[in-house]
Amino acid sequence: MKDANEQAFKYRNLRVNGMAMYDSVCCQVIYSQFGLAIHQNDHQARRRFVEWAQNENAVIPDFHERILFSDEAHFWLNGYVNKQNCRIWSEANPQVYVETPLHPEKLTVWCALWAGGIIGPYFFKNEEGHNVTVNGNRYRAMITNFFIPELNNHDVQELWFQQDGATCHTARATIDLLKDTFGDHLISRFEPVNWPPRSCYLTPLDYFLWGYVKSLVYADKPQTLDHSEDNIRRVIADIRPQMLEKVSENWTSRLDYIRASRNSHMPEIIFKM
Repeated sequence: MKDANEQAFKYRNLRVNGMAMYDSVCCQVIYSQFGLAIHQNDHQARRRFVEWAQNENAVIPDFHERILFSDEAHFWLNGYVNKQNCRIWSEANPQVYVETPLHPEKLTVWCALWAGGIIGPYFFKNEEGHNVTVNGNRYRAMITNFFIPELNNHDVQELWFQQDGATCHTARATIDLLKDTFGDHLISRFEPVNWPPRSCYLTPLDYFLWGYVKSLVYADKPQTLDHSEDNIRRVIADIRPQMLEKVSENWTSRLDYIRASRNSHMPEIIFKM
């Protein structure tokens, strides 16, 4: 029997409000982004980040393999696609309507991904073990009790940590906690290296991991959150090191694409295996 990673590329998944397609012919993932307006200063912030990253790569050839990219995603029990990870790029409000359940059942999952592996998944739960969404206190508890202990097997001095500009990520208490571990090797909003807003196609979790995992997690139509959680753990554990190496290499190609295209957004996000 072929492993789960090979099966994924034969699985096609087309959604009304987003698209994640795994093509067995050319082995590529096309992931269209939905529902986010472009701000006037986005291109300038993105250009500064791309120039910084390419300069680091020129000095340290394996720099792109030293970045821990992190993010959360919702996994809805009914298979609903979270529009946080599916966006329409537009200069104005695209007037997109997304139907959501009245009382949604979902898991909020965090992962960090780099060329050396995946740390996670981490599921946000309260003291009673019930699934909850992320806030500042829960995010810091995850960093203290889960993430930092998981880093014991890695040389933190050589790693950079990336997170987006969500409020729970950028609270002063959170930034101070991360700086205790990573020092200036922090890529975050307004921090030593500023992560450009609305740049989901620059983080492997958005352009690869979440779409890939969801295509397999929902394949057997899980009926309970526990079943979904088991599927998520299994799928992420089965991701091969060779795949993560290609994801990391693809990141540098994205930097080149953005710079060559004068820092405009990518109309289609194509990840080639």
